[in-house]
Amino acid sequence: MDYIVLDMEWNQPWPGSPSAKKVLPVSIRGEIIQIGAVRLTQEQTVADEFQILIKPKYYRHLNRRVSKLTGIKEARLREEGVPFPEAMEQFRQWCGEDIVFLTWGFDDIGILRENLELFDLDTDFTHRWYNAQMIFNAQTDGSNAQKALKTAMEMFEIQATRPAHDALGDAYHTALICARLDLQKGAREYDEALKSHENGFHGAELPGCIARKVYYDYADKRAALSAMAGEENKCPICGGRMLGSRWFAQPGHRYMDLAACPEHGKFLIRVRLSQQPDGLTRVSRLTYEATSEAAQAYARRAEKADPEDGTRPRRRRRRRSAALKAENPQES
Repeated sequence: MDYIVLDMEWNQPWPGSPSAKKVLPVSIRGEIIQIGAVRLTQEQTVADEFQILIKPKYYRHLNRRVSKLTGIKEARLREEGVPFPEAMEQFRQWCGEDIVFLTWGFDDIGILRENLELFDLDTDFTHRWYNAQMIFNAQTDGSNAQKALKTAMEMFEIQATRPAHDALGDAYHTALICARLDLQKGAREYDEALKSHENGFHGAELPGCIARKVYYDYADKRAALSAMAGEENKCPICGGRMLGSRWFAQPGHRYMDLAACPEHGKFLIRVRLSQQPDGLTRVSRLTYEATSEAAQAYARRAEKADPEDGTRPRRRRRRRSAALKAENPQES
């Protein structure tokens, strides 16, 4: 048996673009454009590597954020990329039969399965899979926080020798971390680690947190955020319905909103969305005092950015009223 340490990069359409409005046969969070993988032997020795670029079929225009983060350009995908089915055939041949996948996080396997289903390809070979973050946490500090790959490397004093946000580079660094873990023990205790994670709150809790709760089984992000702003938006003191303002996106599928109770005032709400094994959405919700550090971060964010996409708000053009134009016809 071999461990296949997998990392991928995928493209997402810009909100509101024609690509974002496409109705696909299968719902996907992103279309894969790069696969990187490193083999670990059963003795946990780093062995051979695999990488391939994929020419997107549905989201052909590369999101500029994705391009900036990964360094991948559209021209390179057109010249070097291969169709997804061909890429998967090469990848499966390289993987072999008796394999277990390791990823750094929950997203990669989910995205891979969505893309396989989109192209009507078999997903069974992905069923043996572990999130190495869970094993790392269980065998280091025991936290529930999803640590960045860079943070884990620093904890193990691993020097970066490959580029970050490159599928093969990230897979290689993940493999170096996995080589130092007891993977067999991690596999045996994985269900316990996963349960601990699902009951946790994914990341550092800022000062001023006064309530926390996990919600399950929402159809998608829209339904989850709607519930968090609606029927589940309850005052932590009296339990009454609060009125929200607007969600602002943060890294790592996190969102924050400033809600107000008519009786007890304002509270900051921070949520993190994650996918359940059945494809539904789970929400980890934290409630903060309005005077907390987190609430101050919300205020700063609200001053300079639009919700969802992180861009600065457009400045509205000043228009002269009809009355003013009538008074100054020479300026019309």
